Amino acid sequence: MKTAVFKSYQNGYFTFWFDNGDELAFEEVHPKALYKYNLKEDKALIDQTFKLTYSEIYDDLDSSVIYRIDSLTLLA
Repeated sequence: MKTAVFKSYQNGYFTFWFDNGDELAFEEVHPKALYKYNLKEDKALIDQTFKLTYSEIYDDLDSSVIYRIDSLTLLA
């Protein structure tokens, strides 16, 4: 699990900033994580710190990568 701060949801992407300064935009979030945390609409979650795990999904057809959040836990 990595620690990251949720920054925004725009144009279908969930943007998080990680402890090492990296910024990553996730195109997909596991439905269970979205059920627990409404990242699309709950503005109170912006700038909150989460522990998350994610996967890189490779598309062989066009050599692109999609980042998907697999699990998400809000840190108190």
